[in-house]
Amino acid sequence: MRSNDLFKSVPDDYFKFGHGADFKPKEVANTLDFKREELSKIVNISVKSVRWDENIPYKLKERLEEIASTINTVANIFNGDINKTTTWFKTNNPMLGGVSPRDMIRFGKYEKLRKFIISSIEENN
Repeated sequence: MRSNDLFKSVPDDYFKFGHGADFKPKEVANTLDFKREELSKIVNISVKSVRWDENIPYKLKERLEEIASTINTVANIFNGDINKTTTWFKTNNPMLGGVSPRDMIRFGKYEKLRKFIISSIEENN
């Protein structure tokens, strides 16, 4: 493993989602057109708990941070092309069983998607 590889887990922020205190979870949800009902199912919380202020449930914020990182990782593959990246997440993909990456997240398969992306990147390097 090259030392640079260790730091690739935090990709460039092409989508300007922010990090830490500057993180904008609603922007992640909007990028993939997630509705409140979908988000509540993704992290197993009530729809009424989905909120965007300082009282955002920890589980929701944490998952959206993970998704933001994955979105930016894919954006890096597309040389920072935001439109191409967004389209990739919303398009049915034969390598994913004919399901879109967005739907994999909705169906609770985020970790499987993330591993697939990482594996594909490693194979191409």
